[in-house]
Amino acid sequence: MAEHRLKPLCPLGGTSPARASIGPVTLTEVVDVALASVSARLGRTAEVAASAAAAGIPLPGPGRFEARAPFAAFWLSPESWMVEAPFATHEDSRAALLPVFGDAASITEQTDAWVRIDVTGEGLPALFERLCNVDLATAPEGAATRTILEHMGVYVVKRGAAQVSVIGARSSAAALWHALETAAHSVF
Repeated sequence: MAEHRLKPLCPLGGTSPARASIGPVTLTEVVDVALASVSARLGRTAEVAASAAAAGIPLPGPGRFEARAPFAAFWLSPESWMVEAPFATHEDSRAALLPVFGDAASITEQTDAWVRIDVTGEGLPALFERLCNVDLATAPEGAATRTILEHMGVYVVKRGAAQVSVIGARSSAAALWHALETAAHSVF
């Protein structure tokens, strides 16, 4: 039998997360978060909401992100959310959420489908106004939306005044990093 010696790689291809500082802004590839999409099944929204509340899993409304350790979530569409949890304790996020929701929700493992790049620092509105149509200057903390960034569909989550997460398809990780890095160089 063949012996395989596989090493996990980060979405950007490195053995450790990428990080770059440009002026007052830092880009960081985040790999320590597990993701799962949770969608209430027809007619079972109240049951899903009650189960989530009992387990301490936030299910925010449209355009919102909310965190309650160890879970965080942002709204995807009506009755559908992306749930985040620490990878170290929730590597198999579907298996961790299945006992909470049972058959009231459809739960899909999403961790390896996405790349998350956190952008931190001062001047983020000036950076993002060059990248997409999200107005970070007026968006409240906890805003989350789907938008287009350099022809790629992404989620932009405003975690705080100086921290924004950009979540895009893992297959476009290098292009997304390049777009963020290039824009940061042009602004700062």
